[in-house]
Amino acid sequence: MKVIFTTTTQMLLFLAISAQAFVSPRQAPTAFVVPTTNKRVLEPINSIQRLVSSSKSQTQPCGALFMGWGPDPVWSAAEVKTNEAANQSGNSVSITVSVPPETAQEYKIPGQYVQFRLNEDTKPLFLAISSAPDAENADFEFLIKKTPDNGWITDAVPGTKVEVSQVLGGGFPMAENLEGFKYDFPTQNILLFAAGSGVAPIKAAMESGQLNVAGGGGGGRTARLYYGVQTAEDLCFVDKFPEWEASGFQIVPVLSQPSPEWNGRTGYVQNCLEEDGVPIPRNSGALLCGMKGMAESVKDILSKAGVFEGRILTNF
Repeated sequence: MKVIFTTTTQMLLFLAISAQAFVSPRQAPTAFVVPTTNKRVLEPINSIQRLVSSSKSQTQPCGALFMGWGPDPVWSAAEVKTNEAANQSGNSVSITVSVPPETAQEYKIPGQYVQFRLNEDTKPLFLAISSAPDAENADFEFLIKKTPDNGWITDAVPGTKVEVSQVLGGGFPMAENLEGFKYDFPTQNILLFAAGSGVAPIKAAMESGQLNVAGGGGGGRTARLYYGVQTAEDLCFVDKFPEWEASGFQIVPVLSQPSPEWNGRTGYVQNCLEEDGVPIPRNSGALLCGMKGMAESVKDILSKAGVFEGRILTNF
């Protein structure tokens, strides 16, 4: 059937009705971007007339998030195994959770995540898995920044019973976009960008072996991680840095609020990328995870430098 719209109002009515016709009320929400002129978070469509009136009254720049629809979580019992401070400031914790063996087997690609809750009365968290995929190890690691609302997990003691969903998301599509000659030039250089707790899935990728980085100073693929936080005390997994370096990853911490004693890089990771440049863009690939502003800036810099768009990977 061919549908012809004579007005914008008719098109919006048709799209809204079609969207509601195919949405199950049990489906769980995910986020995507819609236009808006203010900072409020838009609710799912419950009034077609309100949507039409809004479209008539204003021209809207792209802005806020509102909740769309994704797969229902399938909950399984899990248990907190360890809970340790992830950095010197104590504003983040690294926890290990024992999950069902079948859940561990679902985790195949770094960057995948789970939903996480204490019980059915708790609002679920969406947490990227910070440990590398290992079908034989039914322990997942997570990096969690403390907030006023998540003390139920950041303060959890070993033995605390929790619930996790099935493994969700496609993760970083590394095999599809970094290997082979899909873009005519082989990937010889990997750039990694993380801000704050966004280092969690980047850690999983680095420790997975799926990036095929050459360690020990040998020839092969090189890699550099730009890791941005506010202060040196906010850096997570510092004890892992020597291990990552030995595996072939150059670690570049970047502080936006450094102390006078700090002798390393300052500012933001995108600023450091601009300063360093991309030596061989057509042979480079990138993984990034962090705040929206950082991700957009890094993507823009890499694209303008000549990195293939398909080799600039996110896990969302």
